[in-house]
Amino acid sequence: MSNESVQPYQRIVQDVRDRIRSGEWIAGTKLPSTRELAEEYGVAAGTVQRALTELRAAGLVYSHQGRGSFVTSTANESSNDSTARTLRALEEQIADLAARLEKIEKGRDD
Repeated sequence: MSNESVQPYQRIVQDVRDRIRSGEWIAGTKLPSTRELAEEYGVAAGTVQRALTELRAAGLVYSHQGRGSFVTSTANESSNDSTARTLRALEEQIADLAARLEKIEKGRDD
């Protein structure tokens, strides 16, 4: 997907996801204000609100009226669970490939 086809609110959603995934923003981190995010991304406040709505629906952030938006306690956990699942799958693939390679090498020795 090229950058031109990504809606501005989707870019904000992805950036927030990336910041949570990387550990830059952990549970309880207060996100910048709507105005600050609008300035940072060069978009209207409504665009930021749409991104925050999507992030809330995904369970990554929660909002308190008058206080702002914060990273949920489960946001990092779900990211870590996903990473752990990916690592387990890769470990299984490596073990399978190692076993196949061992069979091939044994076949050459005979």
